[in-house]
Amino acid sequence: PAVVLCVMAEVYVMKVRIKFSKEGPVKFVGHLDTMRYFQKAIRRAELPVAFSGGYSPHMIMSFAQPLGVGVTSDGEYFDIEITKPISSENAVAQLNAVMVEGIEVISFREISSDKKASGMTIVAAADYKVTFPETFRHAEEIRVLPESWKGKVEAFMAQPEIVVLKKTKRSEKEVNIKPMIYEMSALDDGLYLYLATGSEQNLKPDLVAEAFLKFAGEDPEETPVHIHRIDVYAKNPDAKEGKTEFISLDGLGKDIL
Repeated sequence: PAVVLCVMAEVYVMKVRIKFSKEGPVKFVGHLDTMRYFQKAIRRAELPVAFSGGYSPHMIMSFAQPLGVGVTSDGEYFDIEITKPISSENAVAQLNAVMVEGIEVISFREISSDKKASGMTIVAAADYKVTFPETFRHAEEIRVLPESWKGKVEAFMAQPEIVVLKKTKRSEKEVNIKPMIYEMSALDDGLYLYLATGSEQNLKPDLVAEAFLKFAGEDPEETPVHIHRIDVYAKNPDAKEGKTEFISLDGLGKDIL
């Protein structure tokens, strides 16, 4: 009998990381709806995205660190896989052509195919700008902070411990959050926070803002707060041994030419 040889063609797959910003009213769109929106937008942009196998194929996509409702951001990330090469420049242009107002794609970069390199896995820090609007109605009308707050921030961080009540779905417990605050400083119009973020340690900026307001003698319930995420970071794999350095998630990728 004749022998039939089946030659399987090698499937092209490249893993890419997409960075986007989120501003304006879309800050009230939750994580799951944002994910569904990008699934539809990627189809409309006609990107060669990969799907899982099986009876119910779905787009292979993972977000690095979900953004809280009401928080704006300049640095949000998710990873996808593509089945055909496309330049970063063209991919960004095609995506932005179908974006809604308030969402802008910033970069589209090739990353390692190693599962341990996924954005969801490697997130270790994030930085934020916290501002204090004049009213609860408009986040744009920002309060100029008292000069005394710079000294209060220094005194706040000089405490041996910063203990807060951390609530989860199942319990409440007191936690010393000071080791998770990598940096905190007072700006003319807000606070800068650099915090532990991710699966190992995760500190929410609103928890720090609430603790500071209480320390500064202000009522958190009566003080409007707006949080803006600047970027998300991973530990730099090229850092010197024994030294912890951070690098933005898109800094770990490279543009596709």
